[in-house]
Amino acid sequence: MYYCLLVLFGVVGASLRYALGLLISVDQFPLATLMVNLLGCFLLAFISSLLTQLPYLANTVASAIGTGLVGSFTTFSTFALESTTLIQDSNYLSAIVYILVSLLGGLFACVLGYKSSEGLLTWRKK
Repeated sequence: MYYCLLVLFGVVGASLRYALGLLISVDQFPLATLMVNLLGCFLLAFISSLLTQLPYLANTVASAIGTGLVGSFTTFSTFALESTTLIQDSNYLSAIVYILVSLLGGLFACVLGYKSSEGLLTWRKK
């Protein structure tokens, strides 16, 4: 059952990433990948923190959502490839901005995801 959920959520996550890539298209800067990865950092922290606290949801389902959905939604390999391409094309400023915003923004999005989840859980208990 776990593997079926993992595949199902994986298909949904990859499809969402593809759709966002079509919607966000900028020629000189990999904005779509940046947005997908930042959103994925937020979602993984939010989902991991929130879903494991819900008593009626099995941990395997929460794990399948985090690993399958968010794991296939985000893409580190595309980030690495696009960073390398920016450097090879001598777009050094864009490469530095892309790498720094991806790394620092990803950490910030993760913290924001955890804090949002905690806030929601606290509000729900009142």
